[in-house]
Amino acid sequence: MDTHANTSPNPPMSGVANGDAGEEQGLKRSLGARHLNMIAIGGAIGTGLLVASGGSISQAGPGGALAAYAAIGVMVYLLMQSLGEMSTWLPASGSFETWATRWVSPSFGFAMGWNYWFNWAITLAAELVAVSVVMRYWFPDIPAIIWSALFLTLLFLMNAFTVRGFGESEFWFALIKVVTVVVFLGIGLLMILGILGGSSPGVSNWVMGEAPFVNGFLGTFSIMMIAGFSFQGTELLAVAAGEAANPDVTIPKAVRSVFFRITLFYIGAIAVIGFLLPYTDPNLLSADIEQVATSPFTLIFERAGILGAATLMNAVILTAILSAGSSGMYASSRMLYAMGVSGKAPKFFAKVDRRGVPMPALLATTAVGAFAFITSLIGDGAAYIWLINVSGLAGFIVWAGIAWSHYRFRKAFKAQGHAVSELPFRSKLYPAGPIVALLMVLAIIAGQNLEIFTGNATFLGVLSTYIGGIAFLAIWAGHKLVTKTKGVDPATADLSRIE
Repeated sequence: MDTHANTSPNPPMSGVANGDAGEEQGLKRSLGARHLNMIAIGGAIGTGLLVASGGSISQAGPGGALAAYAAIGVMVYLLMQSLGEMSTWLPASGSFETWATRWVSPSFGFAMGWNYWFNWAITLAAELVAVSVVMRYWFPDIPAIIWSALFLTLLFLMNAFTVRGFGESEFWFALIKVVTVVVFLGIGLLMILGILGGSSPGVSNWVMGEAPFVNGFLGTFSIMMIAGFSFQGTELLAVAAGEAANPDVTIPKAVRSVFFRITLFYIGAIAVIGFLLPYTDPNLLSADIEQVATSPFTLIFERAGILGAATLMNAVILTAILSAGSSGMYASSRMLYAMGVSGKAPKFFAKVDRRGVPMPALLATTAVGAFAFITSLIGDGAAYIWLINVSGLAGFIVWAGIAWSHYRFRKAFKAQGHAVSELPFRSKLYPAGPIVALLMVLAIIAGQNLEIFTGNATFLGVLSTYIGGIAFLAIWAGHKLVTKTKGVDPATADLSRIE
C-alpha cells in the first residue's frame, strides 16, 4: 500500500514521488488544451441536457429548473476551482485517488479510486443499453445486442491505440454536441423574439398556472438532483491531466473556460425551453431516449421548421452516448492503472504497451462493462438495476472527495510553510469554496430519496437509493480495519510534485 508518507517538514517541490514514478514513465503526455476543454465540456453535455431537461421544467417549472441548474452551476464552479488547483500541482491520472491518499488518508484514497473505477465501468454498461435503444429508431428489426456489441468494439478500438486517438475522437464528439446546443440557443432566441417560427410566446409560459416555481422548494430541490447528474463528467479533466501536455498552462485554461461554457449551455438551454414550451406540455414529462420526438430540442427544432428534426437529434444523442462511453472507458482504465501503480490494485494493471496505453486495465474495464451489460439481458434484469444503483452516487462521492481533498491540501500547504503564490493555479474563494461545495454535495446525496422526508419511504427504496454510499463507506472502513492506517498529518503530508 502506497501511503505517500513524507516525513520531511518541507518536502521537495519537484521531481517524481515514489508512488507515481511508474505512472509518469508509462503514460504519454499527448493531450493538448483543446482536448482538455472538450473532454470536460463533452463529459457534461449528454442526454441529461438533450433529453431530460424537459422533464426538469415539467417537474419544477421554468423558474425552478433555472434556479436548480444555476445552483448546481455555482457548485461545479467551486469544484472546478479546487480541481484546477490540485491538478496543476499534481497532474496524475490517479487524480482523486492520489490526492485523497496523500492529503486525507490512504483508506479514503483506496475507496475513492475503486468507487470511481466501478462507477464508469457500470456507466459503460448503461451506454451499451442506451445505444441499442437509439439504433432501434433507424433499424427496428436488428437485434439490440448486435448494436451493443459493435458499439463496445468501437469504444475499445478508440481507446486501444493512443491517448491522442481518444482525445481526437472526444474532441469531435464534443464539438458536435456543442454546435447543436449553440444552434439551438440561436434558433430559440429568434423564436422568443418572434423572428422565427410564428409569433413569440413572450413570458406567458413563465406566469401560467403555478409557474415559474412548480411544486415549491421540493420541486426545485428535486431538480438539483437531476442537474447534479447532468453536470457529472466535468471531473474527467483531472483524470486527463495525467496525460496533458504542459499541464501548468493547459489545465488552468481549461478550468477557466469550461465552467462558463457549460453554465452558458445549460442555463441558456433551460431558459429557451422555459420560454418556448409550457411546463404542462405532456411531451416534456415523457421525454427519454426511446421517444426522441419528445426531446425538447426536437420539439423546438420542429417548430422552427427544421426538416428531419427527430432524425437529427437522434444522431446527436447517438454521438452523446458514444462520447460518454468513450470517456467512461478512458477514465475507468486510467484509474485502475493508477491504482495498480500505487499498490491499491494488482500490479498487473500498472503495465502499459509501447504506445502508452494501459492495456490490462483497459481490457478489465471492457470486460466488467460487458458483464454488467449481459446482466441486463438475464431474467428481469434485476442484477443490472442493482449494479446501476450501486454506481448511482459515485459521481457525487467523488465531488465530495475533491472538495475535502482540496481543503486538506491547503491545510498541509500552510502547515509546511509554503506560500499560496507558489501554486501554478490558485483556487478562488478558499476556504469557503471547498466547504460550500462539500456541504452542497452532501445535501444532494442526502436528498436523493425525498420520500424519507415526506414519511413515504420504504426500506427497499432507501437501500436501493443509498446502496452506492453504503458500498463506499464499507470499502473505506474495510481498508482501514485491515491496514490500520490513520489520517494524514498536514505537517508531514506528501506535497512533492510530478515534473
